[in-house]
Amino acid sequence: MSFEREQDRTRGYHHGNLREALVEAALRLIAERGPAGFAFVELARAAGVSAAAPYRHFRDRNALMAEVARRGYELLTTDLERAWNGGKPDPVTAIEVCGRVYLDFARRNAAFYAAMFDTALGFESEPELRAAADAAFAVLRRAADAAVATATRNRPPAQMVALHLWSLAHGIASLFVTGAGRVGRLPMTPEQLLESGTLIYLQSLGLGGGPP
Repeated sequence: MSFEREQDRTRGYHHGNLREALVEAALRLIAERGPAGFAFVELARAAGVSAAAPYRHFRDRNALMAEVARRGYELLTTDLERAWNGGKPDPVTAIEVCGRVYLDFARRNAAFYAAMFDTALGFESEPELRAAADAAFAVLRRAADAAVATATRNRPPAQMVALHLWSLAHGIASLFVTGAGRVGRLPMTPEQLLESGTLIYLQSLGLGGGPP
């Protein structure tokens, strides 16, 4: 038995649990230090394994971070799908529910959320991450398609509407939910701010049956 394998054995390492142990350790470190706040060797130490052990599952640190981000997007997609609920009872109300769920996701899953939007990760080299992010956006795109169908005048591009909705939710989450911003206290909840912003935006485009 090699020295590294013996190290892993004496630390209580079980081969079938290593991948999950590394992901869990990454989430803990992200919560404590942020996505860029630790090296691969520190993550191995936090998982209780040798410095070489993580390479059995991940080619490098970015690959592990991409896995964490991928799982985050999958969780977000599930939450958004449930919130959208086929656009019931109507598209605008369902979009508002999606917005509240988005903020709640960022609040409850801060480490996942930070990894998902880590600018050091390249979608081009991580196709599974790209697919997971696209699946989350697809829910917002369907919501935008449904909202655009209610247009009282010329219909805006659904892709643009979806991107604006995500930008609004992400901006509010970043400023007021995850603690990344430096803005003072709000006179309202982040959910109220997002709801009013969403309604103003949609109504300005003549969507949802509100005043043009």
